[in-house]
Amino acid sequence: MNAATVFKPKLWTPGDFNAFFGFGTNILTNMLVLTGLLKYVLQMPDELIFGRILPATGIMLALSTMYYAYMAYELAVKTGRDDVCALPSGTSVPHMFVVVFVIMLPIKLTTNDPNLAWQAGLTWVFIQSFVLMLGGFAAPIIRKITPRAALLGTLAGVSIAFISMRPALEMFMTPTIGFVCFAIILVSWFGGVKYPGGIPAGLVAIAAGCLIAWGVTLTAGVTGLDPKSYGNMSLASLNASLSAFAFNFPKPAFAEVFGGFQFLSVILVTAIPFGIYDLVEALDNVESAEVAGDAYPTIRVLFADGVISLIGCLLGNPFINAVYIGHPGWKSMGGRIGYSAATGVMVLVLSWFGIISVMAALIPLVAISPILLYIGMLIGAQAFQETPKRHAPAIILSLVPHLAHWCKIQIDNSLGAAGVNVHPLDPAILANMGNTGVLYKGLEVMGGGSILSGVILAAIAVFIIDRKLLQAAAFAGVGGALTFFGLMHGEKIGFAVQLGVVVSYIGVAGVLVACHLFAKTEPITAKEEEELPHGAHAATE
Repeated sequence: MNAATVFKPKLWTPGDFNAFFGFGTNILTNMLVLTGLLKYVLQMPDELIFGRILPATGIMLALSTMYYAYMAYELAVKTGRDDVCALPSGTSVPHMFVVVFVIMLPIKLTTNDPNLAWQAGLTWVFIQSFVLMLGGFAAPIIRKITPRAALLGTLAGVSIAFISMRPALEMFMTPTIGFVCFAIILVSWFGGVKYPGGIPAGLVAIAAGCLIAWGVTLTAGVTGLDPKSYGNMSLASLNASLSAFAFNFPKPAFAEVFGGFQFLSVILVTAIPFGIYDLVEALDNVESAEVAGDAYPTIRVLFADGVISLIGCLLGNPFINAVYIGHPGWKSMGGRIGYSAATGVMVLVLSWFGIISVMAALIPLVAISPILLYIGMLIGAQAFQETPKRHAPAIILSLVPHLAHWCKIQIDNSLGAAGVNVHPLDPAILANMGNTGVLYKGLEVMGGGSILSGVILAAIAVFIIDRKLLQAAAFAGVGGALTFFGLMHGEKIGFAVQLGVVVSYIGVAGVLVACHLFAKTEPITAKEEEELPHGAHAATE
């Protein structure tokens, strides 16, 4: 193909408006949440949050979204297609809470020094970055031998437990805003309704939420309605947010990164397993994108995540970058290349000028929650739509560890709020919980390392369903090895942390090998063998 005939994809399409407002509000939501964690949980000073951390977070997110837009452009040129969608990426939401509550908060409480807590967070990201870069070379092999139902199933578990549940609960805590905004989104992105002038549904939903929340706030004295039930907006908070409005360019934080190495023993406990979590999550998300028609090289994706996260932490950002789940959702909205790059520009403006502070006071979070729930719904559905029907039981099995993990977190947070020391938990409390049907220990074991547990359990089930018992036995053996080192079914890295579970995996492997050798099984039918996954993506263009 000569230069004159090289396909030149459009950098911006009408569908990019939809995806930009959807994905942009997703990124905005996460930035508002992490700002709240830094400000209200860690009680960091505004000059550190808005002067150092958010500008560094902004440059990391901009590099990420623009690089993945570039990869989409390359793929579009290579394939000659005009429907290539860039991978969504941003601050890893699960890690956001882990680094705050597991790493930074204990150090802040012990030292009463927010700067030391910040340094520990930077070191945590520094280590994870290298885990991602090195792990990328093994990722294609893992992806090749792992069934699609296992990868998409555990992704569905993440989307249900950690993407969908919180937004759904927030919506029904403030249903006048949340449920109405949800309907606005659903009738457009699932129902095909187009709003006047082609206004994106995400923008319509946010505007409606703001109108309701501020309408109640400004007329509360006349109507007698309680603003706390309608987003809890206030003019005082909006006025105070203007104090953070100033230009702040990211500054090098090399000394702070290496200063956090004094907490290395605390950091390694979570940095390595969550680095592996990132590895598997990225595999899932690349698989999800390929199912939707866009095949990206796994090694490049993971290496980019690691390098971009490393740059971010060296400039002062204590949050890891990750490819997001949701590529099929943004593609179904019409997102192509431009939506990702435009989000990068938006993030720079918001973070470098302190606008995040103003946005947090202006937009009720519950107006954004429906967008996250929509993405969770779409990803959860994809696991069933894009795999053979016979693998559906395996997908259900892959959801269970994530639900167990989510339930345990709710219990831990509830006990912590009541002043009960969760680690270790009083045996008398454990016994009482068991007597009332709350199997806390079961949640702890089943939910530990949930993303890996979901993959392993689903893979075992898939190979059993397909009568490939030796492959199932191999995955059971891998499950035993991962559990032995605390990467599955455990709360920390170690040796023989859950020895009983390790032995059980070995026993399962033995049963499967014995069945392969001595039992007679019926081969799967020709109809099942030829069964093709079918896709059903929402059409919103």
